[in-house]
Amino acid sequence: MTVEAAQEIPRISAKEKDGDLLLVLAGPWTIHHSDILEQAIDGIGVPDARRIHFDLSQVGRMDTAGAWLIHRLRGDLEFHGARVSLQGVRPSFDALISEVEQHHPTPWAPVRHKLSLFSILETTGREVVGIGRDSLAILHIVGSLVSVLSGVFLRPRCLRIVSIATQFDRACIGAVPIVMLMSFLIGAIIAQQGGFYLRQFGADVYVVDLSGVLVLREIGVILTAIMVAGRSGSAFTAEIGSMKMREEIDALHVIGLRVTEVLILPRLFALILALPILTFLSNLAALFGAGLVSWLYLDMAPRVFINLMQQSVTVETLMVGIVKAPFMALIIGLVACVEGMKVSGSAESLGHHTTMSVVKAIFMVIVVDGLFAIFFSSIGI
Repeated sequence: MTVEAAQEIPRISAKEKDGDLLLVLAGPWTIHHSDILEQAIDGIGVPDARRIHFDLSQVGRMDTAGAWLIHRLRGDLEFHGARVSLQGVRPSFDALISEVEQHHPTPWAPVRHKLSLFSILETTGREVVGIGRDSLAILHIVGSLVSVLSGVFLRPRCLRIVSIATQFDRACIGAVPIVMLMSFLIGAIIAQQGGFYLRQFGADVYVVDLSGVLVLREIGVILTAIMVAGRSGSAFTAEIGSMKMREEIDALHVIGLRVTEVLILPRLFALILALPILTFLSNLAALFGAGLVSWLYLDMAPRVFINLMQQSVTVETLMVGIVKAPFMALIIGLVACVEGMKVSGSAESLGHHTTMSVVKAIFMVIVVDGLFAIFFSSIGI
C-alpha cells in the first residue's frame, strides 16, 4: 500500500504519555469514511486513564459528520469520568467542532398530523393488521392446547392438578365476595328502576319478570365475565408478562417444559370451571337484591316475589346464561395469555398489555354474548 493510500484511511492510535492517554487521530474524518470511523471508535472502549488528549494534527480533512463523531467520542469518555482535551486542531476544524457542540439534535418525537382521510385509513389499516396478528397468536395457543390435551388424555399424570386448584382458588373462591356484592347492587338497582316506572302503569308485579329474565339470561353472566376479565384476566397477563420480562419463559424452554402445559392450560381450566360457578352465585345475589328492594320499595312480600319468580322463569332461562360462561371464560383466558406473551422487557410494556388484555377481553365478551343472543333467538329459546 502506498503512502498516499494509507493517508486516505482514517485511523485512531493510542499512546501512553506521562500517565495520560494520547489518542492520535489521522486521515480523513468525513462522512464517506463513517463506517470505518465507527468501528475505530468502538475499538477504543472505555480507557482507564483519567486524562485523555486528542491529537488532531494528522487529520487531513473533516466535515460535519467527522466533527460530530469527535464530539460524541469526547462526550462518552467524559461521561465515564475522564478529562478530555484537544491538541493540534486547525482553526477551520476548531470552528467546525465548536459549531457542532453548540447545536445538539432535538429528540425525535412522532409527528401528529391533523385528522384527515389518509390518517383514518392508516390507523384503520394498522388496527386490522394488529387484529390479524392477535388472531394468529390465539390460533397458535389453541393449536398448542389441542396438542397438550391429546397428551393429557394419553397420560393423565401430565395434568397439573395442584396448579389448576391454585388458579381456581384465585379466580373463583377469591372472587366470590366482590362478584356477589356487585351483583346484589345491580339486581337491586334493576328492581328499583323497573318498579319506579312500572308503578306509574299499575304493573308492579312485572318487576319480577323483568329482574328474573334479565338477570338470568344476560346481566348475571355479562357482569361476572367483565369482573373476572378485570380481576383474573389482568392477573394472568401480569403474571405471564413478568415471567417473560425475567426470562423465565425462556428458562422453561431450555429445560424442556412446554409453556402451554405449565402456564396456560391450568389457568384456562381453572377459569372455565370458575366462571359458571361465579355466574350462578351472581344470579342468586342479584335476585336476592331484587327481592329485597321489591319488599322494601314496592311492598311485595318475599313469598309473593318467590311465587311470581317461579312462574316467570324456568330452568331453561337459567341455563341460557350458564351455557355462555365457559365460552366467555375461554375467551378471557386466551386473550389474557396472548397479551402476557407479547410483553417485552420494560415496565411500560407490561402495563400497556395488561390494560389491553382487559379492554380486549371485555369487548370480546360482549361480542360473544351478542352472538349467543342471535343464536338462541334463531332456535326459539
